[in-house]
Amino acid sequence: MSEEAPHLDGAEDRNADILVRHNSDRQRYELVDAGASGDPVIGSAHYRPYGDESRIFFHTVVDDEYSGRGLAGTLAAFALRETVEAGQRIIPVCPYIKVYVGKHRDEFGDHVDPVRQEHVDAVQDGRPRP
Repeated sequence: MSEEAPHLDGAEDRNADILVRHNSDRQRYELVDAGASGDPVIGSAHYRPYGDESRIFFHTVVDDEYSGRGLAGTLAAFALRETVEAGQRIIPVCPYIKVYVGKHRDEFGDHVDPVRQEHVDAVQDGRPRP
């Protein structure tokens, strides 16, 4: 599992104990509050593999008590960068991820595939597709 501390301008103190990690067993990227008892997961970006070359991102969430700290963007950036580095394409079914890649076209635009009904179906029935 890879981990990284987020680097946010102006929010370092509030986010000093927050880590981002890839939990491939659960097919999600996680925000973890390493400063809290038990290292709770306080946010996640879920994906499903789609064939051998793509990940369908379908749900992103950050706990309400951590909102307003830029953590969803940190989570998205980490997840999408790792996806690209792994040679995977991004399929943004999740509304947050869709907006994020739209705002960061320079970095991710060449790695995004348009969402098709078969992608939505793959998420809804929970089965990986070819």
